Amino acid sequence: MSKQIVYTDEAPAPIGPYSQAVKINGTLFVSGQVAIELAPNGDIQAETQKVMENIGAILKAADMNYADVVKSSIFVKDMNNFAAINEVYGRFFTENPPARETVEVARLPKDVNVEISVIAIQ
Repeated sequence: MSKQIVYTDEAPAPIGPYSQAVKINGTLFVSGQVAIELAPNGDIQAETQKVMENIGAILKAADMNYADVVKSSIFVKDMNNFAAINEVYGRFFTENPPARETVEVARLPKDVNVEISVIAIQ
């Protein structure tokens, strides 16, 4: 069992004691990604786009891509934003989308509006 910490400068550095992602035996666990710099403006689609781009950068650093994603978790501060988030999210998974859950939460780190984590397998 070989555990590899995955890191890229193309996504935000961790803001606590965790890794951007951990790859083990061909499975990549990507920590929840947020768009701190976009959260205050309230544009949920721009925020979601940046989150998905962060995930893409981490997947690339692990020599993977969106097609390798098998599971995602979306945490949203306001479920009324679900349709807007889903529209952006769907652009990244046009065929054979991963399994997913979407959960409304009371608060997210740094007061962002959306956080997404994924699991990918090679």
